[in-house]
Amino acid sequence: MSAKVNFNKASLAHVSLAKIGNPLRGESLKTSKDLCKFGEKDKEILTLAFLKPFKNLERYQFHHTSSLDLHEMHSYCNTIFDQEERFLTYSRKIARHLYDKTKHPNIKSGDLCVAFINDLQVDGEICSAISVVKSESLTPFLEISDNDGDLQLTTHNGIYPDKIDKGCLIINHNKEGGYLVYTFDKGGADTNFWVRDFLGARAQKDDEFKTKKYAEMCVAFADEGLPEDMPQEDKYRVANDAMQYFAEKEKFDEKHFQEEVLKEPAIVEKFSSYKDNYKDEDGEPIAAEFEINKQVAKKAGSKIKANLKLDTGVILKFTPDFAERESEVMERGYDEKMEMKYVKVYYHEEL
Repeated sequence: MSAKVNFNKASLAHVSLAKIGNPLRGESLKTSKDLCKFGEKDKEILTLAFLKPFKNLERYQFHHTSSLDLHEMHSYCNTIFDQEERFLTYSRKIARHLYDKTKHPNIKSGDLCVAFINDLQVDGEICSAISVVKSESLTPFLEISDNDGDLQLTTHNGIYPDKIDKGCLIINHNKEGGYLVYTFDKGGADTNFWVRDFLGARAQKDDEFKTKKYAEMCVAFADEGLPEDMPQEDKYRVANDAMQYFAEKEKFDEKHFQEEVLKEPAIVEKFSSYKDNYKDEDGEPIAAEFEINKQVAKKAGSKIKANLKLDTGVILKFTPDFAERESEVMERGYDEKMEMKYVKVYYHEEL
């Protein structure tokens, strides 16, 4: 089961700042000499800014091919969690580690904030966390101030929390397994440097992950793995039946799934062949048995290709109800006189 994380009572304790340049362009690294000072008035806003980007993300964990004892970020976080008074020193090491890993010409310079946060809850257990966020662009904003009884408009440039480019949240939970890590990279997915090189992390292979990958594979199979000449409404039915299985069952069993959803031997064979070539981010096969996370499966199902586009400008949109009655209300054919294909749809009334 996936760990349940609650941010509601979390509270910011410390913040360290840095400016991260790109060494390939001769840009430098600058780190703050002291912890950033902030008042109680700003604590709530800052806490939200350092936690909000990580809600509803996939779970990762630090990973090393030999031993986590050799993992730099894991080591830095160990020290911070065990000796909070050394936060400034080791937050600067985190900034240096990021600077040293910035070895791609397309990586932008930016502002880095490393925050220590208390009182997160993981499955009811109180935990601390380290939030690392990097902003690679400044957002302009306006401020109207009162100056000796008159109003004055001032322009500023600053970091907008909703537009942070990269970030990670390392929670002090499951140390031996590589901690609980949330991460995102909005602009550097092509280089993989944030997750792979800087963090050294990989996705946790929990039931949520397994559900997501298998459901996404089913949607992709319906779009790519079935015969090209198969009618779009039939492809949609296959995908919809697969998502219906995820919605109704608590556990996923691949053999039962193939028998109940795919049914036809030819489709089962194509699916098996497609699955053999479908791997996760680490190049590993997709799991065949797991507890179904219905919310994750529903999100994957929203990507089903549900439209039939015709070259005459007509677009038909399919719904789950249609998938159950497709053979009763839709008819395809060819008109010899018009020398054109046709689609006939029966209905009672317009809605």
